Formats: sequence, C-alpha cells, structure tokens
Amino acid sequence: QMQLVESGGGLVQAGGSLRLSCAASGRTFSSYAVGWFRQRPGKERECVVGISTSSSITYYTDSVKGRFTISRDNAEDTVYLQMNSLKPEDTAVYYCAATRGIMTRNWAAYNYWGQGTQVTVSS
Repeated sequence: QMQLVESGGGLVQAGGSLRLSCAASGRTFSSYAVGWFRQRPGKERECVVGISTSSSITYYTDSVKGRFTISRDNAEDTVYLQMNSLKPEDTAVYYCAATRGIMTRNWAAYNYWGQGTQVTVSS
C-alpha cells in the first residue's frame, strides 16, 4: 500500500499563490506517475496536472497553463504543485494520486489517492 498525504491548501485572495505538497510513503514512489486532480462543486473530477516518474513528461490542463507548475523530488518522495495567479474558479478540493502505469488524465487509472486538501480563492 502507498499512503499519500496532501498539504498546503487554504484560503487565498484572487491573484495569490499556494504550494501544495503530496508526501508519499509505503512504496517506491519514484516508480509511480502522479497526478493532481480537483473536484469543484457540481463538477466532475478533473486532472489538473500530471508528472511522469522521471519528471520528463508533464501535463497541464489548459485552464492552468502558465499559472501552475508541478514538480517532484523522488529523494523526498514528494510532489509539489505551485499555483500562482489563482482565480476563484480554481476553488476546489485538490487530490494527488499515484499510478504504477503511464501518466494519464484518466482518474480511474490511479491506484492510490490522498485525502484531499481544500483550496479556496476569494474574489
């Protein structure tokens, strides 16, 4: 089993920044691709960003390109999501998830999930 713990969420004004962290334990983290997903009220879960095992491949959904940056430190078993220029529409519960397979936007392919962290952006 792998445990994922997110942290770094909170309340921020529009235009502000937050950095989310996803700390892993229990498995060889470097063998897993990681995605950050969000669940907005009344919306389906969506993949926001993703990163491959070696960080050579990243994915960003269009709405966050140029504002969010994903990175990982395999030595620390941690993935980070730097979120800048936040907008009210970024308000959601953010989850990190890990998959043994290839990085994908498909949430069903992810085996392990964190408990989520709330991000609220006020206008």
